Amino acid sequence: MALKKHIIILFILCCLLSTSCTNKTKEELNFKHKTAAQILGNPEYLAISYGGYRMTSREIQPSLEALKEDLKIMYVIGIRIIRTYNLKFPHASNILRAIKELREEDKSFEMYVMLGAWIDCANAWTDLPPNHDIEDEKNNASEIAKAIELANKYPEIVKIIAVGNEAMVHWATPYFVKPKVVLKWVNYLQEKKAQGHLSDSLWITSSDNFASWGGGSSDYHNKDLEQLIAAVDYISVHTYPFHDTHYNSSFWLIPENESSHSEIEKIDAAMERAKSYAVSQYQSVKNYVSSLGIEKPIHIGETGWATTSQGLYGTNGSYAADEYKQALYYKFMREWSNENNVSCFFFEAFDEPWKDANHPNGSENFFGLFTVDGQAKYVLWPLVDNGVFSGLSRDGNSIEKTYKGHKDILLEDVFPPKSALTLTN
Repeated sequence: MALKKHIIILFILCCLLSTSCTNKTKEELNFKHKTAAQILGNPEYLAISYGGYRMTSREIQPSLEALKEDLKIMYVIGIRIIRTYNLKFPHASNILRAIKELREEDKSFEMYVMLGAWIDCANAWTDLPPNHDIEDEKNNASEIAKAIELANKYPEIVKIIAVGNEAMVHWATPYFVKPKVVLKWVNYLQEKKAQGHLSDSLWITSSDNFASWGGGSSDYHNKDLEQLIAAVDYISVHTYPFHDTHYNSSFWLIPENESSHSEIEKIDAAMERAKSYAVSQYQSVKNYVSSLGIEKPIHIGETGWATTSQGLYGTNGSYAADEYKQALYYKFMREWSNENNVSCFFFEAFDEPWKDANHPNGSENFFGLFTVDGQAKYVLWPLVDNGVFSGLSRDGNSIEKTYKGHKDILLEDVFPPKSALTLTN
């Protein structure tokens, strides 16, 4: 009888210990087993493109603590998936380490990564003419190997590998490759999954311009692209109405029937058209994929709106770049993508001055929702008012509003697009 009582007591203690351990590891297990299929297209997992570079050169790497600051800031605005771009620098691996350490400090901290492997053609970024028919196999193999290493080291964080960033679009003249190159590496990663060398729930894609995915002109359509669409786990589409305010301004000009509207009404209507333009490019890819008899999830791997431009998109060009328009575009794209269960990796979290280091006021430097010193742009002003950033900072700077929170001063830098009627007269 006594032996029986001891066995019962031992059983209860084991159960209690087991429950304690389970509670302790519950979050880790949830993160590890959360899949790309579960988080992509889920409005509770907002996505964003992220680079933590503060300086005009990527040679100056942000510290681990700086990355943690950024991750905490992104977390409080609802971001749960971030996208990186290449693995040549330690930036991506440091992000993964930073997320892991933040999770160790706070078991509820949840952040996942779409890991980008950069893909180049032969002679890319050299004085020699780029050879778009041949890849830079040494560089590309190195990027893929690093992606595999990091995906296996941090399986609870890395949920997606993207082979190339705008690697197939023809206007990327310094480095673009043919679809067969991207297909080669996508198939290689899929084989690694099949062999058990990568998690079978890891999703493989390529992140590229809508035209590269068949949504534009027919000169992109070929058998290699069709095979690539069949090979990826989902399609990651880029769409940039901001750039097309200059290159394809038909949707951007103020139509005659809006000529009597106020300036703000003209801008609001123009931004609605910009959103519709982006959606039409997404839909064009969807239509092309359907025409092949293939069904694939399609998400937006990049879209964004710059807030400053000294050139084509500012007061010397299309009048597109300012914080008011960025806020509207962000709002419209988040609403549409959430309603349609489409992930939208908005470009980007913070301004990055290295993007166009030779032109400090170039638009490429100003796509962030935050300035490089951590000021919240107009789109985030309500969150500042609500105290969301309380206790957070970037490089010692508390998160405060741009323009010192004066909307009237901000609007002095906001102009409507040109009038179609004016241009025809």
